[in-house]
Amino acid sequence: MNGTEDGVVVGVGASAGVAEGEVLDLIGAALAEAGLATAAVRRLATAEQRSAEPGLLGAARALGVPLVGHPAGELAAVAVPNPSAAVLAAAGTASVAEAAALLGGGELLVGKRKSARSTVAVATLPAAEPDLRHHGDAEVRAAGLVDLAVNVRTGTPPGWLREALAAALGELAAYPEQSAARAAVAARHGRPVAEVLLTAGAAEAYVLLARTLRPRHAVVVHPQFTEPEAALRDAGIPVHRVLLGAADGFRLTAGAVPEQADLVVIGNPTNPTSILHPAAALAALARPGRTLVVDEAFMDTVPGEPESLAELRELPGQVVVLRSLTKTWGLAGLRIGYLLAPASLVAELSRAQPLWPVSSLGLIAAELCSAEAALAQAEAAARQLCTDRAHLLTRLGELPWLRVHGEPAASFVLIELAGADRVRARLRAAGFAARRGDTFPGLGADWLRVAVRDRATTDAFVEALERCRESTG
Repeated sequence: MNGTEDGVVVGVGASAGVAEGEVLDLIGAALAEAGLATAAVRRLATAEQRSAEPGLLGAARALGVPLVGHPAGELAAVAVPNPSAAVLAAAGTASVAEAAALLGGGELLVGKRKSARSTVAVATLPAAEPDLRHHGDAEVRAAGLVDLAVNVRTGTPPGWLREALAAALGELAAYPEQSAARAAVAARHGRPVAEVLLTAGAAEAYVLLARTLRPRHAVVVHPQFTEPEAALRDAGIPVHRVLLGAADGFRLTAGAVPEQADLVVIGNPTNPTSILHPAAALAALARPGRTLVVDEAFMDTVPGEPESLAELRELPGQVVVLRSLTKTWGLAGLRIGYLLAPASLVAELSRAQPLWPVSSLGLIAAELCSAEAALAQAEAAARQLCTDRAHLLTRLGELPWLRVHGEPAASFVLIELAGADRVRARLRAAGFAARRGDTFPGLGADWLRVAVRDRATTDAFVEALERCRESTG
């Protein structure tokens, strides 16, 4: 099975006095179901209060592996596919076996199986943890590279925006005042000003959410932008990953998000897959007691923004929509973004911000980029992007050894090819920077993200890609 090369962890739940033989028999049956031998087991894991149980210790000795006990609080934070109300009441987690197997981020191979006095579940060992702090700008720090690694639109900021920002330099002695910018953003989305929070880039919003919310079952839908998971983990919040697959075109499937999740984070369109989820599918994730966070940093690259949740205010629970001015307007260095959410949550998050969190220049950009003229320019840029992306997909389609999964809808395309890590290194030598895929959970060394550029740049890149692939064999 995929992902088992490094072995598996077996989660075990047990009643007091369980016999070693019963545990071993159940483990053997679960491993056989997964097509694995007992030699694949690297450790047993259980609840801390059962870690001295003689039957479990004996089973671990017989298998020649350690028995690891996890605190009840850690197990309770793991979303499990087969929860039991009775087990939850008795042990504080909805499935000791599944939670213990999954703790740490592996993939469940065999859900819980029961005997008279024990339960077991089998999961892969967590893969080498991807670098959640790696971002595309790291790929282009060398001079002279054609930038296909960063998703900021070329030729930006536009002249009118640069002129406005330059004209405001003489006013930097004054403290920033947000009212005009908040009003402009609110009007742009048809929402009250109290439902708008301006932030130092969309990334700051993730830190605020992580520090303010205290979810018990936080879910991040991957592959996607890694900053939300990093922010949650930095705040000491365990994260359950829902991995969307290439076979499904990286689309959200029914039941993928555990019902018990009280915080769900998903991108739309998603970075790095470029998949645009239907608004109805995301709205269906909203429910009382859950905070649904939708990262729409790339939504303005989609003409008409038909799948946006930014103007839907009546969904159940708390729905948070994040936006960024970085991509379309070329303002990564200015750090300006915002979130839209119920007024009560906006007020709570604002109390977690420092005074004057957004610079005067950022506020000017937020106001101007929300105006009708700017929105019309962004719409025109999105339509041109569709044309340029279609050309990129056509050219990539000429390469039989390369795959694009799903229907890209944003300003980048995710591609899969054998040996992509080696190809990326050769592309750099040829003058092109592409974004590595292995730092996104759910992807690996055979993936690259490529920004959509003009036809001439695309043609030059595809020709270089062909040469670099041939040179790697």
